Amino acid sequence: MPIKAAMIGAGSIGFTRRLMHDILAVPELRDAEFAFMDINRRNLDMIFQLAQRDIRENGLPAKVSATLDQREAIASADYVFCMVRVGGLDAFQYDIDIPLRYGVDQCVGDTLAPGGIMYAQRGIPVILSICKDIREAAKPDCVFMNYSNPMAMLTWAATQYGGVKTIGLCHGVEHSCMLIAEALHIPENELDFIFGGINHQTWCLSVKHKGREMKDKLLAAIEKHPVFNQHEKCRIDVLRRFGYWSTESNGHLSEYLPWYRKRPEEIKHWIDLSRWNNGETGGYLRVCTEGRNWFKHDYPQWLKQEAPRITPDIRSRERGSYIVEAMETGRVFRSFFNMVNHHHITNLPPDCIIEASGHVDRAGVNIMELGDLPLACAATCNASISVQRMAVEAAVHGDVMLLKQAMLHDPLTAAVCNPPEIWQLADAMLVAQAQWLPQYKNEIAKAKKRLASEKNLGAKSVAGAARLKTKSIAEIKAERESAAVDSSKQVADKSGKKSRGKKEIQ
Repeated sequence: MPIKAAMIGAGSIGFTRRLMHDILAVPELRDAEFAFMDINRRNLDMIFQLAQRDIRENGLPAKVSATLDQREAIASADYVFCMVRVGGLDAFQYDIDIPLRYGVDQCVGDTLAPGGIMYAQRGIPVILSICKDIREAAKPDCVFMNYSNPMAMLTWAATQYGGVKTIGLCHGVEHSCMLIAEALHIPENELDFIFGGINHQTWCLSVKHKGREMKDKLLAAIEKHPVFNQHEKCRIDVLRRFGYWSTESNGHLSEYLPWYRKRPEEIKHWIDLSRWNNGETGGYLRVCTEGRNWFKHDYPQWLKQEAPRITPDIRSRERGSYIVEAMETGRVFRSFFNMVNHHHITNLPPDCIIEASGHVDRAGVNIMELGDLPLACAATCNASISVQRMAVEAAVHGDVMLLKQAMLHDPLTAAVCNPPEIWQLADAMLVAQAQWLPQYKNEIAKAKKRLASEKNLGAKSVAGAARLKTKSIAEIKAERESAAVDSSKQVADKSGKKSRGKKEIQ
């Protein structure tokens, strides 16, 4: 029987389309059925049109449907993928701007710190509604794959309170593998990696080349690299002091720790502004806003373009399709997964969500037994896990005190704010995001009353220590045209050199 994959939050157009192509690139899965669901009808219609066109022009037997009804999409599904961003960019703007008024300068704000904590408050009720529909309407052994952030908190809620077999998937470890391979000047497929930790704080415990341990060569290799030594200043400092490389981008890591973003005048010392994820204030919000605006402008061109070929040779490295392939065919897939610890890492809590090396086959996901993490790595992870635990419980039960205590114990927030500021910051975010927080319905009026009766403690500039301007459509267009011209010149230069070379040989 063909498999059915439900994609919740399918309006994430580029990602949904890529994942569908990857699944259809597997010969045994070319007749798969896809059910796209989103609350945004316009985005849903756009991805549905593209998907229909791609399937038709590739002559595939696959089927695709679109619905605004989550339960309808999940009904009889074998696999459910979640890529939702609850509140969209409107809520995301609050995640960045309100903490800035209290001095909390975030680069991404979707995993920890006030932005990540509030993102969990918005996302967990939706995650639990998805889990309910999976339990009641999907196939009995349906696998839930979560791509949404905050990865650890949403996956924790799904497993502890949702009662669903859940795998969390993130690109951070994969990107670190590519970076390490480049720094060591060794092809990635010749390296054997072991990673362990929690999402966005996963540590490279071992990297071997033909049986030889290379981990201790990493610091010198990355420091010598002409790009990484500028882009990865925070991560290099952690590697130097901990002895282990931490996953995720320089900007991400800088906002999970109490040391690198607490003094505005020092932030630029630890970051680089050539790319948003090197540490730019609100960098991901800016990039997402520009991407959304450009897509609305450029979408009509997408349908006019020739449909891409859907064949195994153009399959991306996105892991969701490989997990489906492994579970359906038995072909073993090795990777890195977010799942309940269950003592695989012995000095992290057994019920937390770890990210670790493992493999998938017909029997499901199997995580390596890693034992203890190095003490400094475990200490950093445990600080975040305590915040995650309180934030999950707060989101599930609508507990304002736990929400504030989660922010109080957040490493970056605690390094910047005092307790009265944190209490007020939490109230300000609750009031601003009330429309996406049904579990706090009875608490919003109380938070408003408290804010009205207190002196405003959040009066700092919202500019941020390293914030860049969001580009207009005209600026993006000019930038892309300039890049296209430069690319054409490079191709022409290379062609000219090849032609001259042939003349000289003749």
